Amino acid sequence: MFRNVLGKLATESVRVHRYVKPAPLIRRVTPSSVSVRSFTDVKDEAQLPFDASLLQFLVCPLSKKPLRYEAKTNELINEELGIAYPISDGIPNMIPQEARLIQKDADTSTTPTQE
Repeated sequence: MFRNVLGKLATESVRVHRYVKPAPLIRRVTPSSVSVRSFTDVKDEAQLPFDASLLQFLVCPLSKKPLRYEAKTNELINEELGIAYPISDGIPNMIPQEARLIQKDADTSTTPTQE
């Protein structure tokens, strides 16, 4: 019985291989046939604009307060905590560890000057 199973398996596999078309050869890739873009070819591309309508949904993850968009620095500002979240390619990076501390104008104007 074992011999019959092995014999049948061998003949079935030969039939399968007979009807299978061989795969085409893989074309060799030469440097002239591939378009390679290096980092030096990349120009300073304009960043994607931030959609200001998102401000009605976005809040600071730390204080849960609304944020203000600063177009000049392309950041979302939390005035209460004095931190700024960067925006990359139109997507705000709301990770607190990635936020930048900003100096509040009110704090610098109230400090006494030394005489």
